[in-house]
Amino acid sequence: MVWTDYLLALPITLLVLFALGILLIDFMLPDDMKWANAVTAFIGVCFSAAGVYKIQIWLGSAGGTQGMLHTMLVDRFALYFFYLFLAATAIAILMSVRYLETEHENHGEYYALMLLSVAGMMCMASGLDIVLIFIGLELMAISTYVLVGFLRRDRRSNEAALKYLLLGAFSSGIFAYGLSLLYGLTGSTNLGVIHQELMKRVLDPQYKPMAVIALVATLTGLLFKIAAIPFHQWAPDAYEGAPTSITGFMSVAVKAAGWAMLLRILIVGLIPLRPIWVPLLVFVSIATMTGANFAALTQTNTKRLLAYSSIAHVGYMLLGLIAGTATELNPDGVKGILIYLLVYTFMNLGAFAVITALRHRNVIGDELDDLNGLYSRAPIEAVLMLVFMLSLAGIPPLAGFWGKYFIFLSLISTGHYVLAALGVLYSVFGLYYYLKIANAMFMRQPEKGEEKLPVSYAMRAALALTGLATLYIGIMPNRFIELVNWALGLAQSSNVAQIIH
Repeated sequence: MVWTDYLLALPITLLVLFALGILLIDFMLPDDMKWANAVTAFIGVCFSAAGVYKIQIWLGSAGGTQGMLHTMLVDRFALYFFYLFLAATAIAILMSVRYLETEHENHGEYYALMLLSVAGMMCMASGLDIVLIFIGLELMAISTYVLVGFLRRDRRSNEAALKYLLLGAFSSGIFAYGLSLLYGLTGSTNLGVIHQELMKRVLDPQYKPMAVIALVATLTGLLFKIAAIPFHQWAPDAYEGAPTSITGFMSVAVKAAGWAMLLRILIVGLIPLRPIWVPLLVFVSIATMTGANFAALTQTNTKRLLAYSSIAHVGYMLLGLIAGTATELNPDGVKGILIYLLVYTFMNLGAFAVITALRHRNVIGDELDDLNGLYSRAPIEAVLMLVFMLSLAGIPPLAGFWGKYFIFLSLISTGHYVLAALGVLYSVFGLYYYLKIANAMFMRQPEKGEEKLPVSYAMRAALALTGLATLYIGIMPNRFIELVNWALGLAQSSNVAQIIH
């Protein structure tokens, strides 16, 4: 171990220390001071972000550096995801303060588990060794299993956690089997060495069948973590039963971590097997867009509706991966995925923040009917929800437009015209179920006896951050596109520059 190893692990170390500190402090706090756990967690996120910035300054113009005995690669790609995880976590903490008080489950381990899950996500994003990636995955997954079932008195929460645990353990087993086969075939757990060994033997007829089995098993685990069809069954139940603030956290941070892991493994380690996994991804992306959009049409629970919406967005992002890797590495496709994850973080967390705000007294707040007449009870929240829904649908000039724009642009530039047309068709199709929510808020009458919606200061801060980010990225995307270019080491192309200026 050298001092650079400690520097590269600094953000993760800080998160773990603050998580342990919260567990200790929680014993000494009276019930009316439990909000201090949220403050401590928020400070921990800020300290970790400062650690990420320190690494960024230290790297300077260098693309990245390896550490921890070559198991960790901290480059601009990893730093981009570190910032994304921390931003999502900070907003989720703001969403949680009043919500946990309302549910009478305001315990310190909630925030400790959230910070530990982010530590696991950072290992997934920066892992260059499949052992570190798997350890990070399990740390994130086990923390999330507990958070999904955190409402101990709620049977839906208990059921969702059990389903998520069983399916998650099953998928992790398949994923570990695929990784063990890769180790057996290549003699290494390092993604760079796996890449080199696969390049040498990919055409060997005795070697290829086992490589295909290893790829399919690994890809199954990866697709489960991002909730692509047919490995999506856990998502609607887990989203519905989990605390609403955790549902928002899972929909953006956990999904972004899954994507970071998927891109690392496929592009760094398994790119020699590209001719095999690209056709598989074409099938999965079409099935995901089709199944999720049709399933979302019939939902009356807003959390399940947004769960299927989240699955549909995975289908769009898979199109970007197909465009980026179909023939040769095309950075525009991967760039589209990173922009999509950025804008999705703010607009989806904002939507779940509004749903979380609906939880008060005896009102659960996650049914479509609970949104009836929201404009008359909370006009600002209703307008913000409309902004988030239109952004999710990809309507300009909101942030969601740019996510879809770069995905479709990469498809057209690589000649995938049919996939681009399908993506546009399903985007228009998805507008219908987003407008169902708008119709309930603005066109229907509120239930008798409904009072003005109480919104805490922390929730207002979360709504303000997500709303402003959704509008600002949509209207002035240049700085954020440059951020993604920085993460991928790209120079901005002239045709994109003309569009965004």
